[in-house]
Amino acid sequence: MKGKKPISNGFIIDKLTNSIENVVTGDSFATEISILTPSDHKNILKKQGWQFNWKLESNYPERDVYKLTIVGNPNIIQGLVSLEVKPDHVFMHLVESAPFNKGKSKMYSGVPGNLVAFACKLSFQRGNDGNVAFLSKSQLIKHYIETLGAIHWGGRLMIIESIAALKLVQKYFNPK
Repeated sequence: MKGKKPISNGFIIDKLTNSIENVVTGDSFATEISILTPSDHKNILKKQGWQFNWKLESNYPERDVYKLTIVGNPNIIQGLVSLEVKPDHVFMHLVESAPFNKGKSKMYSGVPGNLVAFACKLSFQRGNDGNVAFLSKSQLIKHYIETLGAIHWGGRLMIIESIAALKLVQKYFNPK
């Protein structure tokens, strides 16, 4: 799988919520994050509106793909994130909201923020002080600085350091 060009992340942080929020009603729904299983692959195909080939992404041995679901509804995937634990940080290879959580007619807001907060939480758990890195599309660099507190490290590289990571983790994972 060597030689593949790295993909820039183009996710939009629509809203930082405490979980995910129904766009129409404003109701919040508790979420859980778990490892994507082989049986999930039939529900996340490009022909169903997913942008990335998540089955291929799951084949990289150094990466783990996680799914975001609503508590009590584990079969409907709200979003996905591909993470690699490095010696001093967690690298986010891909982040994607489910097709029904994108655009003007999306069902839930807060999905990308929830997934990024999970990456930060994993980084703290693995002893990396919450540090997370990812490649951004050039036009979204300012967006990630403003919404996530990320730092533009040069080129397309973005870093979320401990203080910003802690804020995200507390927003999404502190029991209310």
